[in-house]
Amino acid sequence: MSLFAERLVRYNDLIPCKNAFIDTRSPGSDQKENFTIIGPGVAENPNQHVHISIPHGFNIGGARQPAGCLNSQHSHLTEEIFVVHTGTWAFYTGVEGKDAKVILNAGDIISIPLDIFRGFENVGDDIGYLYAVLGSDDPGRVLWAPQVFDMAKEFGLILLENGSLVDTTLNEEIPDGVKPMAVTSKEQIAQHRVITNEELAETVVRATNFNWQQRSYLSQFKGVYEAPLVGNLNADTLIQTQLNWPHGFNISALKLQPNAEIAQHIRFEEEVIFVHQGCLTIDLGEEVLKLNEGDTFSVPIEHSRAFSNQTDGDCIVYVTRRNDSPIPPNFI
Repeated sequence: MSLFAERLVRYNDLIPCKNAFIDTRSPGSDQKENFTIIGPGVAENPNQHVHISIPHGFNIGGARQPAGCLNSQHSHLTEEIFVVHTGTWAFYTGVEGKDAKVILNAGDIISIPLDIFRGFENVGDDIGYLYAVLGSDDPGRVLWAPQVFDMAKEFGLILLENGSLVDTTLNEEIPDGVKPMAVTSKEQIAQHRVITNEELAETVVRATNFNWQQRSYLSQFKGVYEAPLVGNLNADTLIQTQLNWPHGFNISALKLQPNAEIAQHIRFEEEVIFVHQGCLTIDLGEEVLKLNEGDTFSVPIEHSRAFSNQTDGDCIVYVTRRNDSPIPPNFI
């Protein structure tokens, strides 16, 4: 077993929850698999498995859905980022999902602001996987569009005020002293924005438009490129991110060409590595890990790490760190 097992989540070892939310029996939404990789997440089912419970200042999860499977309209209390790992996905905004729409493909990233109802659907032909980042150690609860409550009740699910689900098809009953969650009101809906297709497009960075740079702390090494995507980076040494409003965390894409290496260094905040393409080798001193596509690893704070690509193809990873402006790495 790895010395870092509590911080390593292999894609093939992900444990799904198929009834994590109130809409999981609604037609078109009943084949979702939800994953909580880091942090408590926002699942309404207390049996949702949490892979890494160590607080990071943000949450990481995943959604795997077959073609035609929909995640119903909702909003969050903290920032929500999606990276498309596989598949073709449509994102819809508005309480009924009719305000704006954008289609994303593998490698694309979207940051949906707090005050917007959103839903997403796998519109491709195969099973797709979304990698998600939610702000804060406690991202709060999901606020569902009103129609989601009505449809859920038809299929035996009742959401309670404490955020948990009651499944009446299993003869579960509402506990004494606990009330059902009130259906989202017109006043709550009015607190959300209506946006256009053009405005939604501004929350997206397509993989084909990544601003790959060789003047960041990590891309000083031959064959290494970094694309700052989310948050703010130190302007004197790094270019501005492409989604540059405050999130409470920072995301960059990192590309290592064949045989590229990044020397040993330490970081002063949590650093989570998600492999989107290829294979990344991480030398941690006591152990060397090889991360494959879909794997996630959280490097301990101030622990030495070195990265390399020992394959014949490019390796692309998405790196999430705590805070909008991470402290520069210290090379050893």
